[in-house]
Amino acid sequence: MAEGDNKSSNMLAQETAQLEEQLQGWGEVILAGDQVVRWEKPWFPGALIGATTLVFMLIYYLDPSVLTGVSGSVMLLCLADYLVPTLAPRIFGSHKWTTEQQQRFHEICGNLVKTQRRVLGWWKRLFTLKEEKPKAYFALVISSLLAMAFIGQQVHNLFLTYLIVSFLLLLPGMNQHGVITKYTAMAKREINKLLKQKEKKTE
Repeated sequence: MAEGDNKSSNMLAQETAQLEEQLQGWGEVILAGDQVVRWEKPWFPGALIGATTLVFMLIYYLDPSVLTGVSGSVMLLCLADYLVPTLAPRIFGSHKWTTEQQQRFHEICGNLVKTQRRVLGWWKRLFTLKEEKPKAYFALVISSLLAMAFIGQQVHNLFLTYLIVSFLLLLPGMNQHGVITKYTAMAKREINKLLKQKEKKTE
């Protein structure tokens, strides 16, 4: 068991080191983005929502076709991939890179690797469920897809995408400031109250 844990830790460290090397040119930008999504200043959540709203309003106004949208997005990614590693050291000053910043960059890369592993783990579990309990797998997948299709039919595509992107951008900050824990605890209390009331009625 200990050997397996050591092997897993070594693999995690190796994958984190590889990701750090790949993202080295983006280090300053990633750290700045990390400060924003974790709400290190009280006005950051408003700035995030404002920037997201502006981007989606622009998309709504321009109303590009799927092909134009995809090619435009890929073009912006290519430009960022070329320009950011070149311009970031001049803007942020890479000579000011401290041990604390390096440690935080290492933590971010480690968290990204762990998130990737979790997603792959869920994906593998889904296929394990398919092999071991095909009926449960079928019911789960079909009901999930039906629910998604229903939501997609009721809500406009762009607005739904806006809500999802806004939630994902605000999620690290909500997690950092204990918002998710607070509301999860409240939901659990309410569910427990309802269950207790149901038990009393049945008695």
